[in-house]
Amino acid sequence: MALLTRAITVEARTCAVVYRHGVRTGVLAAGRHRRPAGSTVVPVDLRERLLAVAPQDVPTADGASVRVTAAVRWSVTDPVAFVEVADDPEAVVYLATQVALREALAAVETDRLARRGSLPLDEVVAAVRTAAVAVGVSVQDVVLKDVLLPPEIRGAATALIVARQRGAALLEEARAETAALRSLANGARLLDAHPALAQLRLVQAVPPGTRLVLAVGTEAARLVEPGTASDDD
Repeated sequence: MALLTRAITVEARTCAVVYRHGVRTGVLAAGRHRRPAGSTVVPVDLRERLLAVAPQDVPTADGASVRVTAAVRWSVTDPVAFVEVADDPEAVVYLATQVALREALAAVETDRLARRGSLPLDEVVAAVRTAAVAVGVSVQDVVLKDVLLPPEIRGAATALIVARQRGAALLEEARAETAALRSLANGARLLDAHPALAQLRLVQAVPPGTRLVLAVGTEAARLVEPGTASDDD
């Protein structure tokens, strides 16, 4: 007598592991299938997922303790292992990420942690992938979201940044002042070499209506304000 069957639909980007009497009978891809009566179907989502790792305090190589948070991009590539190997495969990936972060960052000094581009994340990704593949999971990436330094170190880093900016501002001010003094010195040498330029500058600087009186036989000059009499009047 043939076993009764009924239809089952496996959604897109998922698959289904089928068991009958406790024995795995196959893995169904997306689509519509016939399922024998008495069988059990375990759906598995194959889409990429994000696993957020809670903040954890990690000791550094120089004895400080920093708080880091991370996120893992992962997806299921072996649905059978994902269903059968571990009761909670996601917890396996989570723990592997925590341990890998602690081992990798424990060899890094605190000041290097402030420069995320120099963090040994390749080692973290490799370690997490090794643990994840056993439970049917492929890890695409491990992203370090936040690195929270101790308050004392954050204060020192802020003071260092302020000192650098203040020094840069003072240096720029000194450069501007030096350039101005150099320009004045060049102007003074030019006036000493050409006295006529000094008189020209004096003429240009007098207010409108002021008469300029030159002393006879000399290059001296004096100003006569409007409305006043000169010695020659």
